[in-house]
Amino acid sequence: MSNLRSLFYQHCAQTSPTPLELEIIKAEGVYLFDQNHKKYIDLISGISVSNVGHCHPKVVKAIHEQVDKYMHLMVYGEYIYSPQVKLAKKLSSILPSHLNTTYFVNSGSEAIEGAIKLARKHTQRSELISCNNAYHGSTLGALSIMGNEEYKNSFQPLIPSTKLIRFGEIEDISLITKHTAAIVIESVQAEAGIRQAKPEFWQKLQQKCAETGTLIICDEIQTGIGRTGKMFGFQYANFSPDIITLAKGFGGGLPIGAFVTSSKIMSSFTNNPILGHISTFGGNPVTTVAALATLEVIEEENILPSIPQKADLFKKYLEKAPHVIDFRQAGLFMALEFDSFETNKKIIDICLSKGLITDWFLFDSKSMRIAPPLTISIEEIEISCKIIMDVLKNL
Repeated sequence: MSNLRSLFYQHCAQTSPTPLELEIIKAEGVYLFDQNHKKYIDLISGISVSNVGHCHPKVVKAIHEQVDKYMHLMVYGEYIYSPQVKLAKKLSSILPSHLNTTYFVNSGSEAIEGAIKLARKHTQRSELISCNNAYHGSTLGALSIMGNEEYKNSFQPLIPSTKLIRFGEIEDISLITKHTAAIVIESVQAEAGIRQAKPEFWQKLQQKCAETGTLIICDEIQTGIGRTGKMFGFQYANFSPDIITLAKGFGGGLPIGAFVTSSKIMSSFTNNPILGHISTFGGNPVTTVAALATLEVIEEENILPSIPQKADLFKKYLEKAPHVIDFRQAGLFMALEFDSFETNKKIIDICLSKGLITDWFLFDSKSMRIAPPLTISIEEIEISCKIIMDVLKNL
């Protein structure tokens, strides 16, 4: 065992008994390189983080330039940081007009915590509704609205007044009442294995929430920043949320989160009490320049229009491949379903040995996760699919 690996096991927290043990020394584009200089194609983008690829030159350049000026100065909301203001303005320009005010945080879990806190303050209600098999983060508030009891039970008691509904089931919308502060929902269920709802569901949900004064918090942490083929997943699903949460791919590789809403709703944090929500590092100038550069890369390199062609290529090769029971897709967010977790894990392990990184889903362990950098080339897709197909043919 290498000295670094030994120190890893001695001093770094592990959350499973069998870590992958990949010792990465470099990352670029869709590739990771280990200590033996073996090259891997990253088909999961660090779990939907590296949407513009690892170490995109424009993102790296923006970070370097900002670090030379200043890094942390003061709790945000007091000083006027140019990077933060520019990023907030940019978000407003690419979102519907009512989503015009951004609160920056450091992660997806923090974004969810802030959004549910804001919804309860604004509506003066306590009840929260979320969906079965939904994942919104691992902090206690986010855990309270997680849609899987197995992951919650060891941490009870959690926030009270929470309910679960079935994602996409119109009849369950009736559980939303005038006591409900917000429903927290993904535009595409990610950890459930890429599950989508029909347009009628979103229409009925929007109508019911308007009737009851319930806010719709759309979790865009995995589906945002181009993953589905639109900049934000709710645009793909065609509904209008009151609050959205962002993280993962938002920072181009640096840790940043955000929740975005109207100025009217956000103003609930300014009084009774003042400083209704604070974050020491939220809106950090280095992470905000990285996020702004990421959005600019997606626009300047015209990435979104290329996603349907790339998505269709994955579908062409993999939808009817041996052992594949189902193929589900929302842009470059895909699930290959097999007969069991054991089959899926075996395929994932063999792919890894052949230089291809994939994974499973938290609540759908028999399905393989494919979510490559949006910058992946046609040639890289073909190489990736050939590896997967060769593994499946020889299983």
